[in-house]
Amino acid sequence: MNKKLMAVMAGVALMGSVAISQTTYSYTFSNNAAIPDGDLSGLALSTNLAGMTPSTISNVDVRLNISGGYNGDLYAFVTGPNGGFAVLLNRSGVSNSASAFGYSDSGFDVTFSLSGANSIQYYGSYGGTGSPVTGTWLPSGLNIDPTSAPSDFWTAFLSGSPSALLSSFGGNDANGTWTLFLADLSGGGQSTLVSWGLDITTVPEPSTLALTGLGLAGAMLVIRRRSNRR
Repeated sequence: MNKKLMAVMAGVALMGSVAISQTTYSYTFSNNAAIPDGDLSGLALSTNLAGMTPSTISNVDVRLNISGGYNGDLYAFVTGPNGGFAVLLNRSGVSNSASAFGYSDSGFDVTFSLSGANSIQYYGSYGGTGSPVTGTWLPSGLNIDPTSAPSDFWTAFLSGSPSALLSSFGGNDANGTWTLFLADLSGGGQSTLVSWGLDITTVPEPSTLALTGLGLAGAMLVIRRRSNRR
């Protein structure tokens, strides 16, 4: 194999490795904080994250560990520092007058991920009952008022309207203040946030990849010209 062809192949390989390079940063926050019972003002926890390089988000998973209380009472969402809003829980199990209070299971020890097979909103339909509920799930995504009529939750779910999803963080800068908000919508039974966490996968910015590609293309052109002169 001649030197020119070897240089071209090496350049192509390097471009491919740059294009798919990614880094996952994992953070866990231990809180043991009580979620105010039957209080819409809820509990807001913010954390400032820095030093993620590259910083462009390609994927976000959220881990949530809650003990006690009633799962059907809980509403939770996450916001990112530079855009993005995902509803994790929105009164799981609430659907109609027959189940107006949602699931009575106590606690969650779950991961919310785009790789989840089923929505946490009606986890009981997928064998997810337990105290705590465990596993990897799609978040609720139902961006409706948690005080809405029970029938509104079921209608929104069936209409495919979940819109507040983890994908909303994609393409944003991961560095900055992330906020988790939780509220308990019905009195009776105290829930506690044991811990929560973020697994943030980042990739180089598209402009960085483009510049790298142009640089490699230029280098290969120089190599080609020098080879032709020999």
